[in-house]
Amino acid sequence: MRRTSRATGVAALSLTVLALSACGGGEVATDTAAAAEAGTVSFTWDRNVNAAQEDADPELEETTVEVPKNPENIVVFDMASLDTIGALGGEVAGAPLDSVPGYLQDSLAADAFNAGTLFEADLVEIEAQQPDLIVIGGRSAALYEDLSEIAPTVDLSMRGSFTETLERNATFLGEVLGAEDEAAAAVDEIEAGIEEARQVTADAGTGLGLMVSGGELSALAPAGADASGRGARGGLIYDTFGVQPVVEDIQAATHGEPVSFEYLLETNPDHLWVVDRDAAINAEGAQAAAAVLDNEIVRQTTAAQQDQIHYLDPTAWYVVFGGIETAQIMIDDVLQIAE
Repeated sequence: MRRTSRATGVAALSLTVLALSACGGGEVATDTAAAAEAGTVSFTWDRNVNAAQEDADPELEETTVEVPKNPENIVVFDMASLDTIGALGGEVAGAPLDSVPGYLQDSLAADAFNAGTLFEADLVEIEAQQPDLIVIGGRSAALYEDLSEIAPTVDLSMRGSFTETLERNATFLGEVLGAEDEAAAAVDEIEAGIEEARQVTADAGTGLGLMVSGGELSALAPAGADASGRGARGGLIYDTFGVQPVVEDIQAATHGEPVSFEYLLETNPDHLWVVDRDAAINAEGAQAAAAVLDNEIVRQTTAAQQDQIHYLDPTAWYVVFGGIETAQIMIDDVLQIAE
């Protein structure tokens, strides 16, 4: 499977696929008859009311928001949602422009305004622009209280597995944009791509996800109980794409995360799956991950000797890690081992 354009990858299947039905668990958009008549879509999720307080225990509160259909003015702080909106034919009027990856620029309106950063909203500018819908998620979840006073605001953070979240969010945004069939087609294509990738990794031997930042290494581990937090992002290579971890409990084996070059040689995975965090965040003067791993110790590993060190798209895997086009990038990254 190769990466397809938005026009072909989404639309080609839309004639043969029915719109997705609602997912279980209560965390999905539901279009009731009353909401349809009113031209709105209802979205319900468990909101962490402590999101703005660092290190506070999550306190979940079921929250329901009515969102207008076919909104003309959308502000988005969640890059995965920006991706999906653009892939479904919509466009975004405002976003943290400095954080929008190059490949998602065409999801923005030509005159898109800067809505702040992923962590801090420009409330004055957003209110002046009078949005119909605001979408947050992940890093921006703590902005809910302030933004919900300006316009209907929904949090599309990861909940459940990667595929569950993508299906739920694509279904919801498809209903909002009037692109239900396109959303269903895109999700079916992504699920098929993930299954193809899992078939490839099933026979590929062991692997280790590795993040490189500031010349230091961090071993990535399956998400486990941290399925909706930071661990979900790090665990994608195992949890979603089926890579067999080189050791049964990576976190226990590494006493957390940081690891040495010697650890790579001791565990000796068949494949290394590398995310260059410095490249993802455009860190100035940073040494590329490939240069960091180009040393005598790493060269002795099976992964190096078999040319099985794989560099994953850093923006897709670290910054966005969700959305329709990004999911296809991730699938293609994993499928590189079949070439």
